[in-house]
Amino acid sequence: MKNKIKKKLEEISPMLQAHGGDVEFVDFEEKTGTVKVRLIGMCSGCPMAGETLKYGIEEILKKEIKEIKKVVSV
Repeated sequence: MKNKIKKKLEEISPMLQAHGGDVEFVDFEEKTGTVKVRLIGMCSGCPMAGETLKYGIEEILKKEIKEIKKVVSV
């Protein structure tokens, strides 16, 4: 499962990198379906980071990997 998530995040990364940021995988909790990521670069301090996480990263991951229930930034 973790490799599947990492692969999908690699597909998302170029969109974030185009704006000077990126996302890195931290962990996946199977029991809760929670993916933990770290926003880095420009994404880490961006006022739109919450929207990027919720309506970008989380939406894509949940659509592609049914076991994922939520994505949080740590």
